[in-house]
Amino acid sequence: MWTNSGDSHFIEPDDVWTARLPKALADLTPKAVKDPDGEWETVSVDGQTFRRKLPSSAAVKFLEESNRPQGVRDPVARLADLDREGVWAEVIFPSLGMWASTFRTPELLKACMRASNEYALTELVSVSDRYVVTGQISTLRVQDAVEEVEWLAENGFRAVFLPTAPHPSAPDWNRDDWEPLWTALERAGIVAAFHIGTDPIDITGPGLGHVYRGPGGAVMNYTETTFSGQRAAMKMVGSGALDRHPDLRVLIAEGGASWVPFLGDRLREGYRQHHMAVRPKLSRDPKEILMTQVYASFQHDETAVPTMEALGYRNVMFGSDYPHMEGTYGHTQKTLEGLLADARPETAQRITQGTFRELFPHVPPAPASTDAIEG
Repeated sequence: MWTNSGDSHFIEPDDVWTARLPKALADLTPKAVKDPDGEWETVSVDGQTFRRKLPSSAAVKFLEESNRPQGVRDPVARLADLDREGVWAEVIFPSLGMWASTFRTPELLKACMRASNEYALTELVSVSDRYVVTGQISTLRVQDAVEEVEWLAENGFRAVFLPTAPHPSAPDWNRDDWEPLWTALERAGIVAAFHIGTDPIDITGPGLGHVYRGPGGAVMNYTETTFSGQRAAMKMVGSGALDRHPDLRVLIAEGGASWVPFLGDRLREGYRQHHMAVRPKLSRDPKEILMTQVYASFQHDETAVPTMEALGYRNVMFGSDYPHMEGTYGHTQKTLEGLLADARPETAQRITQGTFRELFPHVPPAPASTDAIEG
């Protein structure tokens, strides 16, 4: 069962930024130093310092280079991984770029994003037309973002990664300041791809990657990351950004899909019941905007399929989250078989291939069978 994937990741070379930036800027890029006891590490980013508790032994084993699939760093070997999993094409998010919303120096962020994009163009995009590599842009200065979108469009990028919230020193996504960015993305036909769990780090919190401590903390922290994507979608609809730009498409990656109709109900109710206070006024129903312009990828969510069949939300696509622990690498086909066992054929086709190709029609269609793949 060939599928496309709306969510995956690639680990860039450790020096993708430092080797391309002047020393003054390179010194500000992310660095980590482990404590002697090996339980915590100190992370420095752009003059800021955070503490992070290191993963459990199982997670450490997974994160060791020898236990990762080769394709996480090698774009050619990656194709063999995809073929084994039955994944034809995929949206590829960065790894280092996930720090974007934590940078606070505009010149540093702008330089790092261009370095990442130049690397992606020569080392990833050029390898296969099955890769939809997300470009990266500054989220500190709007003009920097617009200029980078124009560069990305000139170089054939079809999606751009956006953190679910910019740095607190920048306007939030619902502010009109970002109007030139939405215009540039719509004009270029580039998808705004928000990945969950990329809100700026709260340095006053319990630690990097932690919101909750105590009983249930691990599950609660994992679950908490999903809400950031929902908030990003809410801002894009409620602010009128998508209403003003009906051809702009948004992807919320890895955050599930069943939340979309519910969030649409709440937006509609708020708009209707509090209409006297609503600004701006929208030309279309907010639920309609959300359901038609926002796309969502999921990996294990059992509710995603009935969300399409029973609730009418069609912009649902599978995402393998290759190669992360919470993804489906090593069992993608088994996962799909379970999720789609009772789905209508047209539903299965839409989730595995159709929705993806609606967003990225330039990607060649999957072959009819695995026999069409050699090597």
